Amino acid sequence: MNAKLQKLIDQLTDAFWLVPTAMVLGGIALALGLLQVERAGLLPDRVLSEWLYNGGGTGARTLLGAIAASSIGVASTVFSITIAALSLAAAQMGPRLLRNFTRDRGVQLSLGAFLGTFSYALMVLRSVRTQEEGAFTPHLALSVGILLAFGCVAVLVYFVDHMANRINVDTVVELVSQDVHQALAALKTEQPQPPLPPARLWQHGAPVRDGRRGYLQHLDEDALADWAAAQGTVLRLLVRRGDYVFPGTPIAVLSVPVAGAEEAIRAATALGDTRGSAGDAEYAVRQLVEVAVRALSPGINDPHTAMSVLHRLGAALCDLAGSQLPHGVLLRQGQVALVVPKVSYASLSDLMFHMIRQNAQGTPAVLIRLLDVLIAVASCEPEEARRQVLLGHAERVCIDARHTVHNPLDLHDILERQRTLQAVLEHGVLAAIGAVDAAASASP
Repeated sequence: MNAKLQKLIDQLTDAFWLVPTAMVLGGIALALGLLQVERAGLLPDRVLSEWLYNGGGTGARTLLGAIAASSIGVASTVFSITIAALSLAAAQMGPRLLRNFTRDRGVQLSLGAFLGTFSYALMVLRSVRTQEEGAFTPHLALSVGILLAFGCVAVLVYFVDHMANRINVDTVVELVSQDVHQALAALKTEQPQPPLPPARLWQHGAPVRDGRRGYLQHLDEDALADWAAAQGTVLRLLVRRGDYVFPGTPIAVLSVPVAGAEEAIRAATALGDTRGSAGDAEYAVRQLVEVAVRALSPGINDPHTAMSVLHRLGAALCDLAGSQLPHGVLLRQGQVALVVPKVSYASLSDLMFHMIRQNAQGTPAVLIRLLDVLIAVASCEPEEARRQVLLGHAERVCIDARHTVHNPLDLHDILERQRTLQAVLEHGVLAAIGAVDAAASASP
């Protein structure tokens, strides 16, 4: 139940219509409230005569009609600009980034401000009465409507500036990198991790099949661990958050077969048609990598964007330096109850660098920058196993470079950086400085 509730909350959080709808309802409520205050005669006559709108019913209708017409007209312009920005983002940076634009609070608040002002003006307009109809001019509501109109002018200026910045590729890369940073920060743990149970635990296990299909968006691990402990079994999931669940395939394995496993898994998981949910670190990294891959395509050919993405990916790995990633083992009363596949450092770095390296073949500038990033990460990573992972990526870069980089001087620069990385891994940063200085003095 927690997984399905969390999925609903995420859907509402990402929904484009939620904030504009709330602001429309707020505009209607504000109009009704101010009209009620005026009908009740709660405002002093001095305030009505000196500070508020003091025209008649005909002028009030003209003014409110102008506010309503202009606000809905600008709202349509805002919507058109938003659609154009979405089309540009989809073409230049990938359709998966549209989610970052549709959940942008600046765009939602701008559109909601104009629609809310339009709704407010209509609600006030319907209450205005001329002398022949039984005079009623809502002075307070009209004065607030004028202030809202001036506020919409300020919102329009903000919206134009905001959208001009949002379609900048560097801004998009930085925003997506913030998602990566938050997802990886949530992934790290300071608690000591229990070891994985031995493989023989599953030798006589029973697979649990799932007839659903879709991406695993949310998982209530605690509920599954409690259920497994209560049943006296150990449950091992075969999919992790972000994986696609194929109908009829095993989704989990039980060390001791018990009834009700499929129902328990269904209750603790939520699937969706698309990948992406809060806390899915791999999905956030994929979004950033997609920007780099598209930038390296022949149609766009923007290696500087790919380099900018590499900088953010390197910074993300530096944030992980010295930290511990969870093993996915949950205990109950000191015994293993649930094993969930988790993201490892190797799989995360593979996801970050493989596709960029493969699409950067024949582009020495990007390959050199990739090696520079690996050197920077290796200089702050104390764990030997992770350092070897980084060295493996550098070796792949050099293998590709020998086949695709035809300029011998460019190839020399790439191989020199591999040697610098090896010096960092073997002797530390100071030794690497010596290697760089020696290479610089030897170069013509």
